[in-house]
Amino acid sequence: MLTYEEALQEILAYVPLMPTKRLTLDTLPGFVISEPVVANFDMPLFDNSAVDGFGVFSSDDQLASESEPCKLTLQATIQAGDHASHALKPNSALKILTGAPVPDNVDAVVMKEFTEESNSSVFIKCSASPGMNIRRKGEEFQAGQTILEPGVLANASVIGLLATLGYSSFSAYKKPSVAVISTGNELVQPGQSLKPGQIYDSNSFALSAALSSLGLLGIDKLHAEDNPNDTRKTLRKALNADVVISCGGVSVGDYDFVKDIAEEIGIKTVFWRIAIKPGKPVYFGILDTNNVRKLVFGLPGNPVSALVTFHQLVKPALMKMMGLSYQPLRLTAKLTAPLKKQAGRMEFVRGKLTTDGGQLLVSPAKGQDSHMMGGIAKADCLIYFPLESQLLNAGDPVTVEQLNWTL
Repeated sequence: MLTYEEALQEILAYVPLMPTKRLTLDTLPGFVISEPVVANFDMPLFDNSAVDGFGVFSSDDQLASESEPCKLTLQATIQAGDHASHALKPNSALKILTGAPVPDNVDAVVMKEFTEESNSSVFIKCSASPGMNIRRKGEEFQAGQTILEPGVLANASVIGLLATLGYSSFSAYKKPSVAVISTGNELVQPGQSLKPGQIYDSNSFALSAALSSLGLLGIDKLHAEDNPNDTRKTLRKALNADVVISCGGVSVGDYDFVKDIAEEIGIKTVFWRIAIKPGKPVYFGILDTNNVRKLVFGLPGNPVSALVTFHQLVKPALMKMMGLSYQPLRLTAKLTAPLKKQAGRMEFVRGKLTTDGGQLLVSPAKGQDSHMMGGIAKADCLIYFPLESQLLNAGDPVTVEQLNWTL
């Protein structure tokens, strides 16, 4: 069987980038930019004031103080949007508001808080130094400079940057379409009455929520009964999407048909089964058709197994398809309680992070079995229990990965 890291690298090696499209700034948030962001002009565009204050010659008031202010003649007012047509005269000051252009011969702007206006004069109560409170043209970046590389998520700050640079639209990677298949004769939709032997379908709702948290909407939710014909029909229909995520039916039971049917309809198996817990029976395959690659994931049916394997294997693939690199936040924490297992599989133990005197602590959540949703619902991280290890003692340093359902 593959190790976790081997399986992840196998998946990422087969993942294609989605095509690109141009989006307006209103529709761009949540997408990943596919081109470099280049400055179309110097930023700032012109010398401007960082504060509401008074433009002066710094040499006029180098000795000014609260007790001995410097008196200057108020020459004019420049506000944001004005043209800096005024040239400062000796022994004078220009009132310059925040963002307003600063004339070429003004070399300092004194904050309003350190001044006092009286009729046509202004009293400067602090010394000024060259460049004080002036944002110089091109000091942030210059025309033609690359500011952001492709692969950045278009969040509020990126949108603000693009708007500042005058972009009304930008190129981004499309988001993949996803179909989620729940399998099993025993599944009933929440809200309906259960008959003996039936359970509620939680996987399709949990995975749809996880996909929505990644900004993937319009998810096609399907259900397959435990027979070859329905599995075949449902899987063919799901392949209209870019990514198929099936839950259940991938182990070695009498009614586990997903892997065999996938191969029968032309899906190439990349791997089946990983040395991890929860989630040993994981299937991954690809279908290349019409120069388009589709990804097929067969996740375990137990709800915790489905969510953990989604987080650790499917989410990284989806991120790469959307143009993002997979960089999980892994930390070192001190274990608060001992853990035991058999060697041979890496275990993702659900845990809860706390701090004590600056020390990061992690406690295993109660309910670690693969059907116990209470444990993962309370957890905020996964504790890495190494493949060949059998015992972790309280106080041992362990690697933890934050459970993050967003990009």
